Amino acid sequence: MTKPEARAQALGALYAADVLGADTVDVEHLGARAAALATATWLHRADIDAAIEAASTRWRIDRMPAIDRTILRLGVYELIYTDMPVGVVISEAVELAKQYSTARSGSFVNGVLSAIATAGGRSTRV
Repeated sequence: MTKPEARAQALGALYAADVLGADTVDVEHLGARAAALATATWLHRADIDAAIEAASTRWRIDRMPAIDRTILRLGVYELIYTDMPVGVVISEAVELAKQYSTARSGSFVNGVLSAIATAGGRSTRV
């Protein structure tokens, strides 16, 4: 399974857990890479959500569309907790937003993730 495929699978599981208000994310039917990504993102979501709230100047996290919130959580997890290059993380998150959310979500996701990367001292240049 490729990393983009794992992200898409993890996105689905995280989205379902968020929308259902679940205590845990169901990773039973995910590939190993997707399960690890979804589980780690879910476990760190309090810190991730705080980073998103700090970077999003116009939207509280609870007011964001669930799919955008979930895409941001995945991206922030990869920015903070992995060594994935910033440009790759942002590009992949923007692609998920374009595929699964609205036409304007890509630029929103890009802006929030870029602000978080910059605040964390990581370069946003690709």
